[in-house]
Amino acid sequence: MKIGELAKRTGVTAHTIRYYERIGLLPFADRDAGGQRDYDESILVWIEFLKRLKTTGMPIREMLRYAGLRAQGDHTGPERRALLAAHRDRVRAHLANLQASLLVLDTKIDSYVETDKRTHSHDDTRKPINRKPTRARPART
Repeated sequence: MKIGELAKRTGVTAHTIRYYERIGLLPFADRDAGGQRDYDESILVWIEFLKRLKTTGMPIREMLRYAGLRAQGDHTGPERRALLAAHRDRVRAHLANLQASLLVLDTKIDSYVETDKRTHSHDDTRKPINRKPTRARPART
């Protein structure tokens, strides 16, 4: 598949695909007779995995380390597993921090809701004040 189709199918821009190829995150693509990149279907799974790593905040240098280990073969499995386990621990810690922050936001939002309820209920119970209109002074001529 050509780079445009790969970009469309993965949601990754052609620019990013070329960049990932240049830095070593993606293997160099075969070229067709016209010199255009021609990707195999198997690249789709790898790109989706890279997107997950990016979404979870893995730095590119760690993604490159993982990709390098992957390229070396199956004997690097334990090292790859350790790298992913360490990343998973960081993701879990980040999630816990986000959940705590979300709780603070929810509490703050609820406090505004309660304030609004008190303000509106107080406004509804007040009786209107009957005041006589003030008299205007006669205009001077």
